[in-house]
Amino acid sequence: MKMVTLGTTGITTPQNAFGALPIQRVDMSTAVRILHKAYDGGMTFFDTARAYSDSEEKLGNAFKGIRHKIFIATKTASKTPEDFWKDLKMSLKKLQTDYIDIYQFHWPKQCYKPGDGTGMYECMIEAKQKGMIRHIGMTNHILKVAHEGIDSGLYETLQFPFSYLSSEKELELVEKCKKANMGFIAMKGLAGGLITDSASAFAYMSQFDNVLPIWGIQRESELDEWLSYMDSPTVMTEERMEFIQKEKEELTGEFCRGCGYCMPCPVGIQINTCARMSLLLRRSPSAGHLTVQAQEMMKKIEDCIHCGQCKAKCPYGLDTPELLKRNYEDYKMVLAGKVKVD
Repeated sequence: MKMVTLGTTGITTPQNAFGALPIQRVDMSTAVRILHKAYDGGMTFFDTARAYSDSEEKLGNAFKGIRHKIFIATKTASKTPEDFWKDLKMSLKKLQTDYIDIYQFHWPKQCYKPGDGTGMYECMIEAKQKGMIRHIGMTNHILKVAHEGIDSGLYETLQFPFSYLSSEKELELVEKCKKANMGFIAMKGLAGGLITDSASAFAYMSQFDNVLPIWGIQRESELDEWLSYMDSPTVMTEERMEFIQKEKEELTGEFCRGCGYCMPCPVGIQINTCARMSLLLRRSPSAGHLTVQAQEMMKKIEDCIHCGQCKAKCPYGLDTPELLKRNYEDYKMVLAGKVKVD
């Protein structure tokens, strides 16, 4: 298994890490069992966030007693120093630890810097001086903020969506981080569910010696798939390159990448899921997208006020309201049984 060092942090870990957002959807005993199995299988890097309901608590219960053997990255979405300290102290309590390996600003709309008037970066420095955190990072979905974070030299890691469906713009971030000796943590390695071939996704990531993918894991069967690559890692072959190229050709143009740049919606539409529902229905088991909750989510599209905010913010120039409309019409056809997807 290939090892990756995250820039100047010195953190070296298998290029196969655990994204702990999905385990908030399972009960405590199931989560602890999955996390133990991940560690026993060789995973040592676990990424979570204060915003992921009880995800931190589950990590804390799973890893008490072996904390020094793993790396934990968590996040704060706070916007004031007061909330920063509340989040940090709560994360330490839930994680049952006295330090966090990488503490990340969670999708900030600006690149926090010393003297910018917010006091946020100063909080990071103070927390590091006190030994509460060891390294400072940021996560983002906005290219401009990500570039600013790299250029600032203030952050040791960047977490950003990256997969074999990513554009040259995301690839530029990876290369720029490498030149800056900054760790790159890849979220959404399966493009939010559009990629269904984990072997090819894993092989693609293995081409980069500075990228650490964090695979979102909820079920033991999903974990087993990723752990199988520990002893038998997949590699990029000509056949896989051809497959990925076909995937890119199929998924080009008028489709939502699920990046979330358009969010939040003023009326609460989950744009980054709803605008690609037709693809999700056809590229993954459809049952999970046809639940009562999913139907209610899609019905929110009827509340669209056509304000144009999502269209203006889309980095791919999509007509997002029109895309939402087309996906909703297709969804209703599938529900009515007029269109078969499985």
